[in-house]
Amino acid sequence: MQHSYRNRKRRKLKAEINVVPYIDVMLVLLIIFMVTAPLMNLGVDIELPKSNATAIQNDKEPVVVSVDKDGGYFLTIGANAREPVDADILVNKVSAFVRQNPQVPVLIGGDERVDYGRVYGVMVLLQQAGVPKVGLMSQPMPPPEKR
Repeated sequence: MQHSYRNRKRRKLKAEINVVPYIDVMLVLLIIFMVTAPLMNLGVDIELPKSNATAIQNDKEPVVVSVDKDGGYFLTIGANAREPVDADILVNKVSAFVRQNPQVPVLIGGDERVDYGRVYGVMVLLQQAGVPKVGLMSQPMPPPEKR
């Protein structure tokens, strides 16, 4: 009798892996990545001007990178005169100046007729130079005419 009892309780072992928990984990991770991917900031940090924005008050003279209508770069550091520069010189000079003065504001002034890609290219160059924050310059809007 003992022998028959032992044969009844003995089960055949399965050699399969239960993949359902792995699928659940994969789907949860997929949802997490789908939700967080749009929230990641992978571009250049800029502060876009508002139409009625007030002027930024700062004690330090800003570094100003200008882009003219032909796409040429000009650099103004502090009270120095505006000098024409190419991309490599721009990165080197701004990088050296920002390392010495980390809190200095860096502004981009682009001609309204210049291609947006050229202004964006300056933002990329400033990012390569180690500038953490870039501001865009604009002219104040004229007051609305009273009728």
